Amino acid sequence: MSLRVIFMGTPDFSVPVLTALIGQGHEIAAVYSQPPRPAGRRGLELTKSPVHEKAEEFGIEVRTPKSLKSAEEQEAFHALQADVAVVVAYGLLLPRAILEGTRLGCYNGHASLLPRWRGAAPIQRAIMAGDRESGMMIMKMDEGLDTGPVAMVERITITPDMTAGELHDRLSQIGADLMVRAMAALERDSLTLTPQAEEGATYAAKIDKAETRIDWTGRAQDIHNRIRGLSPFPGAWCEMEIGGKPERIKLLKSILAEGSGGSPGTILPGDGLTIACGEDAVKLTLLQKAGGKPLLAADFLRGAPVTRVF
Repeated sequence: MSLRVIFMGTPDFSVPVLTALIGQGHEIAAVYSQPPRPAGRRGLELTKSPVHEKAEEFGIEVRTPKSLKSAEEQEAFHALQADVAVVVAYGLLLPRAILEGTRLGCYNGHASLLPRWRGAAPIQRAIMAGDRESGMMIMKMDEGLDTGPVAMVERITITPDMTAGELHDRLSQIGADLMVRAMAALERDSLTLTPQAEEGATYAAKIDKAETRIDWTGRAQDIHNRIRGLSPFPGAWCEMEIGGKPERIKLLKSILAEGSGGSPGTILPGDGLTIACGEDAVKLTLLQKAGGKPLLAADFLRGAPVTRVF
């Protein structure tokens, strides 16, 4: 047996879930994704989302409405006569008419241990906050923001130097497996739902550009968490004086270093690029110039001796 599924997702994080559902033999009635966006330096080309492209590979109809609030869009959704909608990082709020527009409801794959980190950027926020654990949850959606009852969960440890990109990739694969299991249980009418607790609820706001610049007066642990929480996208950054000129440098990986011995932003003696912070120090291990490729610190310094960090 199989379910007739409407899949709703946009970024590469969502692709493994779509692929897994297809692999399990579920019928994908249609895929909903964010509209193509301008790309390139001049923004003249429109780029389809990763989910959009993957759906087209399988010959699945793709719909890209800017909103689902109109009666016309809601009627088109209902007309698909789907058993269930699967939602993973879609990017649009679903009105009640959509939530109730399938036989069994809408199920969301969310990359946090709810109720912690409800919202748009749970992976980055978990690492930036120094959380030691994250996970993937499947919940039945309601009209709140990630407030629906939980069907399944899988937890993983966030290691001390794990980046958001690394956690993203782990949770994306876990989410695919978890959603397949959830849909199998739903098909058997054996999926159990548990209401979320409100205690411990936090909001994972979108990353603001102002958060990406490193302030060296902070604690080394906080700076390290920010660097790995923003890696690889959008990327933490600072300015470095290279050859007498300031350059904006993206900081992709770091480790905590012992001691300090200088004012915040001071380059400390020793191998590599160790920067004094307001408390302790951080050693930068992977950096990237604008328009360049990521480089290990030793390779970066070989071509660009740094005289000052600010």
